[in-house]
Amino acid sequence: MKNKLSMIMLSLITLIVLGACAQDNQDDSEETGDSGQEDTQETGTYQIGVSQFIEHPSLDAAYEGFQAAIEEAVLDVEYDLRNAQGDQSNTSTIAQNFVADNVDLVFANATPSAQAALQATSDIPIVFTSVTDAIEAGLVESLDQPDRNITGVMDMHPDAIIETVNFIDQYFPESAVGVVYNAGEQNSVIQIDHVNEAVQDTSLTVVERTVSTSAEVQQATTSLVGEADLIYIVTDNTVVSALETVVAVAEEQQLPLVVGEPDSLTRGGFATFGIDYYTIGYRTGEMAVDILTEGIEPADISIEYPPEMQLFINQSAVEAQGIEWNSDWDEIAELQ
Repeated sequence: MKNKLSMIMLSLITLIVLGACAQDNQDDSEETGDSGQEDTQETGTYQIGVSQFIEHPSLDAAYEGFQAAIEEAVLDVEYDLRNAQGDQSNTSTIAQNFVADNVDLVFANATPSAQAALQATSDIPIVFTSVTDAIEAGLVESLDQPDRNITGVMDMHPDAIIETVNFIDQYFPESAVGVVYNAGEQNSVIQIDHVNEAVQDTSLTVVERTVSTSAEVQQATTSLVGEADLIYIVTDNTVVSALETVVAVAEEQQLPLVVGEPDSLTRGGFATFGIDYYTIGYRTGEMAVDILTEGIEPADISIEYPPEMQLFINQSAVEAQGIEWNSDWDEIAELQ
């Protein structure tokens, strides 16, 4: 009888102990909120695929700004940077690789990269910058409501080309304006269309040359000699990547070189109504942070224009290109 009673008591004690342990485990799980598993949204590493169309200072600055915004948000991020080397077929391969790797977000730096990313996925969030016109490029139908898995910051202020053409017409009237661009870059075709439209009510004419690769830029620019009084290089990725060859022709032939952004100005351009690519890259990075940490959909983030635009003049280029200084520029331009 004693043995039977002892066994009953032992069983009761064992059940009580096991119940207490189970309660402790349940309490621990409630405290962690996920039964002991780590919350990957808070402690995991985000994978960001970076597709950059070509290497040149403007796109590099945009990427630096993007990274700075991510760093300021203190996110743990691993970047997979892929450069298409100016080849549009490479942008498709890059985008498909990012989809296969199931990255958390794609940062598309330039129009061809954004187009390829959007073609490759309708699920992975995409943020872009260095895109001239998101609607004309077929990325979205509305800037205010993208309604797709893509958003970002464009690199062309809506008044930039008009202001540039007016500047040329005022200070270099009756000029034949030589333009060199890659007809395969839709962003460039859009800009040249705007240039041709803007000159219609001015004293200017446009002389066009097209290229397919950066290796063709020097020859195309040289072919403008004798036909153009001034050269205007828009934000064409192919041409800007070989801008030094354009600068060499401009200086040798004493042709004013107007450019599309400040980075090209520091490389030898004479004047630009430009924007800061670091700034638009930073703003795009802020959008990425909202998408990754707040769960905001790209479709609900309006596409933005650059915040501001300024006339910049490179005084060294004025002298190198034989340009007569105009006293107006002391008042209206930021001199470098």
